[in-house]
Amino acid sequence: MGVVIGEYTFTGRGAAEIAASVEEAIGQGTLAPGTALPPLRELAGALGVNPNTVAAAYRLLRDRGVIETAGRRGSRVRPRPAITAHDEIRLEVPPGVRDLSDGNPDTALLPPLGEALAEAAARHARQPMLYGQAPVDDELGTLARAAFDADGVPDGPVGLSSGSLDAMERALAAHLRPGDAVAVEDPGWGSLFDLVPALGLRPIPVGVDDDGPLPHDVDTALRQGARALIVTDRGQNPTGATISAARAQDLRALLAEHPQVLVIDDDHVHGLTDLPLHPLAGSTRHWMLVRSMAKAYGPDLRLAVLTGDPLTVDRIRGRYRLGPGWVSHLLQHTVTHLCRTGAVDVAAVSAGYAARRDTLVQALADRGVTAYGRSSMNVWVPVPDETGAVTRLLQAGWAVAPGARFRLSSPPGIRITISPLTAHEVPALADAVTAAIRPHRTGRFG
Repeated sequence: MGVVIGEYTFTGRGAAEIAASVEEAIGQGTLAPGTALPPLRELAGALGVNPNTVAAAYRLLRDRGVIETAGRRGSRVRPRPAITAHDEIRLEVPPGVRDLSDGNPDTALLPPLGEALAEAAARHARQPMLYGQAPVDDELGTLARAAFDADGVPDGPVGLSSGSLDAMERALAAHLRPGDAVAVEDPGWGSLFDLVPALGLRPIPVGVDDDGPLPHDVDTALRQGARALIVTDRGQNPTGATISAARAQDLRALLAEHPQVLVIDDDHVHGLTDLPLHPLAGSTRHWMLVRSMAKAYGPDLRLAVLTGDPLTVDRIRGRYRLGPGWVSHLLQHTVTHLCRTGAVDVAAVSAGYAARRDTLVQALADRGVTAYGRSSMNVWVPVPDETGAVTRLLQAGWAVAPGARFRLSSPPGIRITISPLTAHEVPALADAVTAAIRPHRTGRFG
């Protein structure tokens, strides 16, 4: 038996079978985003099962971020289900088009890895990592803690993960449960927008300006019951926002009134910018600050160092032991060598990105176009017609990232990665952007 909604027939006798039936239809596009699902009792009657079975199926789908439930208004397919990643919103870049859409670092500013990898291999030959040994290399832990101390990050144990998103997933799972709300920057990181509903959590968008998350929006999110707040301390993707000292003070004062909230600081551009760090870490009982090595040392170094309150770090370590076990010590020794030898000249790398970024922002301003890019490798340009701007730029020979990859409810925009940009290309790019959009002025990103 089954029940037909549009062109799809729901099937299954158990909760897992019913949930799989729905998820398959969504993945195939038969059930479109926003489609209302049948009421529990109606579907239970049609399938000849207990309403509790359908309720359990819907709960499984909600926990996986596939559907959302709004009380008496029933359940619907999420506007952008977790199985449809933001990263899929991208351009096919034709041959001959300049690609400024991928968000990658400038490979010329990444350090060579040969010496570090050779030392890691030699160290492994002398003393291979075996089961049961300490998960964090002593020297890397000491270097990481010293760097945290230098930036004013509160004291806490050091842990490792396979990148920033991995650490965030584990921190959220350590403290939140499906249905809880998470305050996230908007515009913000598309992968995080995918992760939150995939964990069964509910995102609450928070606006951003050059100085970071807007206090009023954060306050609203906290009063709406957000159980966690995720902020980017420097080089926010896609806007380049960096939390200022004054903004950090305002946000810490707000968070002091909500000590139960989990605060996650993402410092993913550590080693890539010389702007000072103003973290929110320690403003509540539970917190984590994570630093990925990907931007400064190379995307394939899937390692991030983290610190936080002892309970949070202990829970992250515990779950890691039950899965991967540890981050490869070959990677740890490679990163340790890079850190110890000062393989990245932070001031030079920061200046290299700033020269291109600031030149583009100024060139656009000279043409009456507002753009943002206080730090890191991207420039964010608010536009009135996102699809039109992306299409016209593509026709002019420039590929930029559609803002939809980075938005929940904020207005349209485009992201331009300046990593591959050369100085002589800036005027032509600024002309193309100006021709593709109408001037659009605002004091915040949306």
